[in-house]
Amino acid sequence: MSRRITQGAHSLERRFADDFVQVCEAAALSSGRLMGRGDRHAADQAATEAMRDTLNQMTMRGTIVIGEGERDEAPMLYIGEKVGSWQDDDIEIDIAVDPLEGTNLVANGMPNAIAVLAVSTKGGLVHAPDTYMEKLIVGPAAAGKIDITAPVKTNLAIIAMSLNREIEDLTVMILERDRHAELIEEVRAAGARIRLIGDGDVTAAIAAAVRGTAVHAVMGIGGAPEGVLAAAAMKCLGGEIQARFKPRNEEEAARCVRMGIDLDKVYSTNDLAPGEEIIFAATGVTEGDTLHGVRYFGSGCRTYSMVMGAKSGLIRFIDSVHVTDKRNPVSLSRY
Repeated sequence: MSRRITQGAHSLERRFADDFVQVCEAAALSSGRLMGRGDRHAADQAATEAMRDTLNQMTMRGTIVIGEGERDEAPMLYIGEKVGSWQDDDIEIDIAVDPLEGTNLVANGMPNAIAVLAVSTKGGLVHAPDTYMEKLIVGPAAAGKIDITAPVKTNLAIIAMSLNREIEDLTVMILERDRHAELIEEVRAAGARIRLIGDGDVTAAIAAAVRGTAVHAVMGIGGAPEGVLAAAAMKCLGGEIQARFKPRNEEEAARCVRMGIDLDKVYSTNDLAPGEEIIFAATGVTEGDTLHGVRYFGSGCRTYSMVMGAKSGLIRFIDSVHVTDKRNPVSLSRY
């Protein structure tokens, strides 16, 4: 699958998009076998190793800018890790990865686990430390109108007005965490509905930006790396994320400052994903709101992916059958 990457209009998307779908597919196929086995660490490691192996087959100079920890936490894809061929004339790429968003979801056989990544030319994705981030995420209709510093009820009214509906018609996705008790009460007091999720706020962000999912906003505090991935998705979908870094302790706060993070700043979509050329790709691991999970059968397996480009605005959904035993015919209607 290795390809020579050249500069030019939409160069990343035109020459790279299919390859990065294959990267996500590899991670999903490896981790999907462990669905419901109760071992989230094994599932995460399987996804990570498959993603790394596939990235290293590509002709590029890739740097992991959002990963799964520091270098001493191998075998995870660590921040600063170099992937690809790294030949002198290869294009330089920044890559944000979550080989398995929703490790607990896979371990317990629950929906909405995905393998996901975002890529840009160098400098196109903020280098976010592994800390927390407060997020407000909406779809295109409310983009440019919300304000994370405003009261919850005010933002819900803005979202409802943008969608030509009442607050009572809205559904807000929130991570089910003790830290969100006050937020949940505020949303309830405003009259909106709530969908609590155990993990997977990148998946939630996509759902909020796509019509027909019955999700209208994502609120609350989650991982900062996931916030950057969500920003890349919003850049492609026309939605919006507003965010503030929320370090959990003084050590994380100091690391944020060392990495150039302004703890008093409200970060916008373009702050977190400033690149003009951005690709976002994801493959379902378990059944989800936007993507089906991996389905295995006797002669192969089936994956469902999406890939988007910020510059072209193109969004593709890809239904792939991977045939491992060509002696047995595949009946698509069965799977």
